[in-house]
Amino acid sequence: MTESLPASLPAVTLRVPTEEDAYAWHEVFDDPDVMEFHGGPAELSVYMELTARQRASDALHGFCLWTLLDEEGRVIGFTGAQHWPRDWGPVGEIEIGWRLARRAWGRGYATAAARETLARLRTAGVREVVAMVDSRNERSVAVTRRLGMVLGETFRTPQSQREGYCFRLTL
Repeated sequence: MTESLPASLPAVTLRVPTEEDAYAWHEVFDDPDVMEFHGGPAELSVYMELTARQRASDALHGFCLWTLLDEEGRVIGFTGAQHWPRDWGPVGEIEIGWRLARRAWGRGYATAAARETLARLRTAGVREVVAMVDSRNERSVAVTRRLGMVLGETFRTPQSQREGYCFRLTL
């Protein structure tokens, strides 16, 4: 499946997630299609913890998974970066990532927001990022290519044993 982008990328706004954004994330991600590669829909408490962790990350490091807003100011997901949060894979590295509401797919939001993320990371002094992507997630693989990332490693997740890719980009 090849997705073409609009002629110009949309304007996006990234902000540090608020407590209220946990509710918005829960709502826009409560979709089996959106969560296909992330273990399925999650409870609100997962997003309460995640938004709190992202606020702390932004305060400490100057970056996080920012809430992504469309041109009308509606929450459509998140895009940003965080220290890889697991004890397997690229431990100690900075992971760039995105997750969007189904209604926002195919419009260039992920690419536009990821490019803004890369600019912010350069400003914060980050020198390299990784993107961990399920090998079946063709949309996210396409975003990594648009960003100029290159495949670094192939891996298997410890729990599901799914194949994934670790893409890399030097900033």
